[in-house]
Amino acid sequence: MKSTTARRMSLSIAAVAALTGVAACGSSGSGKDGKAAGGGAINVSPIAALRTAEQSTNKADSAKVRGTTSLGDLMSMTANGALTWGHGLKGNLTITYTGGQMAEMMRKAGTESMQARYLPDAYYAKMSDQFAQEAGGKHWIRYGYDDLAKFSGASGSYLKDQAQTSTPNQSVKMLLASGDVKKVGEETVSGVRTRHYAGTVNVADLAGRSSNLSADQLAALKKQLNQAGITTDTVDIWINDQNLLVKKTEKANTAHGVLNSTAYYSDYGVPVSAEAPPASDTKDFKDLMKSLGTAGSGNTSTGSGTGITS
Repeated sequence: MKSTTARRMSLSIAAVAALTGVAACGSSGSGKDGKAAGGGAINVSPIAALRTAEQSTNKADSAKVRGTTSLGDLMSMTANGALTWGHGLKGNLTITYTGGQMAEMMRKAGTESMQARYLPDAYYAKMSDQFAQEAGGKHWIRYGYDDLAKFSGASGSYLKDQAQTSTPNQSVKMLLASGDVKKVGEETVSGVRTRHYAGTVNVADLAGRSSNLSADQLAALKKQLNQAGITTDTVDIWINDQNLLVKKTEKANTAHGVLNSTAYYSDYGVPVSAEAPPASDTKDFKDLMKSLGTAGSGNTSTGSGTGITS
């Protein structure tokens, strides 16, 4: 990187990519509790199955995850690792940029693949040696969730919400919110026998739909989707015989193009540990941004607003 602008862009892209990665393994959230309100005009059988799956996946506490995400011509990426969500989101993902504008910018910064480490109050992105030379020798950037919200307004608040609610069972909540969920059939996914369910969330109609979610959950979901510029979100999930999520896909129309994501889940209950990187090798995002002349508010998503729902 040879300019302040390039460094600022790399910082912002790392923020978006790490949160896109974790959200690709979860989903846009519809609230932090797993409660669903009664009522609704949807068939009882799919709803009962989804409620059970939401509770079982939530209780499973952790899983290995792998996923892919693309957003228009802005980006495409893969994410692989393991996450735990029993006491706040924690875990590690390796994020690889495979195409789009973001991939090109990160290649110029010497970072085609990035380690992302998630803790309940912040996440850490490990940058390249090339980047570290421009950042006082520090490889890791700390992104505090509260700082993201302060720096980036609505998009930052959305990033913060995503980081704190992106767990596999959020995909099930999305289907509960869709208002038209249906069972598609039974299929084999990664060698596992599953039941396939699908539905579409129309954001404009969300508040008025009978969705088997509470009013607070619906309001939170609508806020997040609006912040991401999403108008519709089609969700498919595959659930195994233990009522655990095996696969999910989402396709959303956003203000920045069509977002597609696929995630696979396995090894539920796997031990997951994540600790903050050494302080001697870590620089805080807000301090870096201030040093680059961006104190106050900025656009952490580099104009993407990014459809981090994945």
